[in-house]
Amino acid sequence: MMTDPWTSGAPEPVLVTIGDITVTPSWVVTPGGSAPVSSVQWHVTDMSVTTREIPTWAIVCAVIFFLFCFLGLLFLLAKEERTVGSVQVVAQAPGLLYSTQIPVWSLHQVHDVNGRVNYARSIAMTGR
Repeated sequence: MMTDPWTSGAPEPVLVTIGDITVTPSWVVTPGGSAPVSSVQWHVTDMSVTTREIPTWAIVCAVIFFLFCFLGLLFLLAKEERTVGSVQVVAQAPGLLYSTQIPVWSLHQVHDVNGRVNYARSIAMTGR
């Protein structure tokens, strides 16, 4: 039987949070329950999409400056990256299965979530 980490003595420091999943040195705490950190398996699914397109301001500038000289067409070379979607993180342990969706707006956020999960995995490996 698992004990609740918040009622068993002094609280442990929070090492990392992934969405609404909290990882301490010995526990993974979710809104759906808690489990020892060494028994948790992590799954990450990147459901984001990154597109490259010509921004609106570049099209407007190309049309305006095309009337003056052909160099205005160089504005059409400008590209803008947009990332939309989410990253799904699943924490699975005996008696616990919790999934959370983390919205992302850039590739840096996707890498940040992956880094947080890898850090949680390393905490589990040092605790074994």
